[in-house]
Amino acid sequence: MKPTSKPGLAGSLCGQPDHVLHRRKFLTGMTAAGAVSVASWAGLFSVPAFAQQVKRTAKRCLLLWLCGAPSQFETWDPKPGRITGGPFRAIPTKLPGVQFGELMSKCATIADKLAIVRCMKTDQSEHLQGINLLQRGAAPRPPFVRPTLGSVLAQQLGHLDSPIPNFILLDPCPEGNEFKEFKAGNWAGWLGAQYGPVRVGGDYKIEDVARQADLTAEDHEARNALRRFFTRKFENERKSAAAASQNAVFERVKGLMSCAHLFDLEQLPAKDRERYGPGAFATHTLQARHLLENGAPFVMVSNGMPWDSHVFHNEIYQMLTPELDNVLFQVITDLEERGMLDSTLVIAMGEFGRTPWLNQARGRDHYDKAWSLMLAGCGIKRGVVVGGTDADGVNVDGQAFNERNLFATIFSALGIDPYAAYDLGDLPTFHRVEDRAEPIRGVLA
Repeated sequence: MKPTSKPGLAGSLCGQPDHVLHRRKFLTGMTAAGAVSVASWAGLFSVPAFAQQVKRTAKRCLLLWLCGAPSQFETWDPKPGRITGGPFRAIPTKLPGVQFGELMSKCATIADKLAIVRCMKTDQSEHLQGINLLQRGAAPRPPFVRPTLGSVLAQQLGHLDSPIPNFILLDPCPEGNEFKEFKAGNWAGWLGAQYGPVRVGGDYKIEDVARQADLTAEDHEARNALRRFFTRKFENERKSAAAASQNAVFERVKGLMSCAHLFDLEQLPAKDRERYGPGAFATHTLQARHLLENGAPFVMVSNGMPWDSHVFHNEIYQMLTPELDNVLFQVITDLEERGMLDSTLVIAMGEFGRTPWLNQARGRDHYDKAWSLMLAGCGIKRGVVVGGTDADGVNVDGQAFNERNLFATIFSALGIDPYAAYDLGDLPTFHRVEDRAEPIRGVLA
């Protein structure tokens, strides 16, 4: 079940000189592949010219999910000299008159490449509910399950015949924290399991993808062909969407067998690992950059839940924030140097912000009334700050934006129709962005 305005393969090859495949190479590749269906793994992506062209020109998205909810005061919206601002100074950035928290000193030097939204206001201040809201872009409407941002972008930006997964989740602690309930849930919703994430944990590798030594490639393919025959027969006879999703997942496993090496961090240059740093969040972000370079359309990096600073907030952020600062600096600089920033949307955000005041345990609690996030890259203006908060950061000063505005912004930046309706048959009508919520136009290029 797909949105009615889903851009097809032809839409991604727009006729410009850079996007035209050589006809003879195309036909040769298809002949070599046995003229198989484009929907199979031996389809268009077996043609090197096509695969390289998609990697070079496709739009991508990197979501750095700061689980636990980072504080805006020590990052993008400092309040120097105010009691709510805490002990850390504000420092100038490359944008005249714009300050970041002093713990974000490297990002201050590339502020001219970033877009900061300081006026987010949502209505969920508990983790699970906030994560659902900011991952799906709308409040729940049971019994229907709205797909997450990653699943929608996997469908819109990806290709089912690509060997690399269309939605990759890199997570250092897949078994822990309050994020666990969300991670165990239904990511793809009504789009189907083929648009769910491939989740990789802290070891950075995909295990058990090699063909058994005593099984020849011919026998392996023959078994797959037999399975495809019976499962497709069952799918057609039963008109089963669940069976279609299962078939797609089997095909995904076959693709993973050919690209598992991309998940091996040891294949990356040691100097890159040194630049990003040894932490799990840094390592996963470097891994994400590598996957994006090799054709992944959407990668989400989660970092456990360290930002949930209910106790000893200042001490925690003194240790934690410099890693975020360096990671953002490194990945945005790398994408720029590789000519990928203009085609890669980078988002750094959590499920809400932190309170302007400290509690009795010297921590900042959950706060959804006024918080900040960062965007950069594809479809985004460079060097802008949109909105703001009052002197103490208690309320948004002027227009506030919510999750619907944010999703409209993300889709617009990536060239996706924000208001397309999902084709759900006789079920109620849902749209990618409900109520035709406006994007945050101040950040759109």
